[in-house]
Amino acid sequence: MIGDHTPVTTLGVSDLQRARDFYEGTLGFAPGTEMMDQGITYQSGSGAFFVYMSGFAGTNKATAMMFEVPGDAFDAEIATLREKGVTFQTFDLEGTEWDDGVASMGEGDSVFRSVWFADPDGNILNLGSGMS
Repeated sequence: MIGDHTPVTTLGVSDLQRARDFYEGTLGFAPGTEMMDQGITYQSGSGAFFVYMSGFAGTNKATAMMFEVPGDAFDAEIATLREKGVTFQTFDLEGTEWDDGVASMGEGDSVFRSVWFADPDGNILNLGSGMS
């Protein structure tokens, strides 16, 4: 059954070298398998994602990929992204408090923190903390 297999996120880009500069240089991913100069895979945790050339690059206006990090590592990851020049997006989301681009949702012992940012083609990426 399909549920027995690991999904691979796919992100369309208009300029593969520009995407590689972002995913490898800015975000720090190591390049994986190249596909005939049209795409490249990256490992992330126990999963993977594939960046490939597409005429529809950046047309998705929703979150395309999320990275979940432990709550105790969230602030360090955010600081690293800021140091690399990543700009966080904010938007209206009921029940969400924003502080310097970081969203906090929930109450008491069940607070989830998250940031959204875009790659050079506008693919929206999300980094979220575990429940803290």
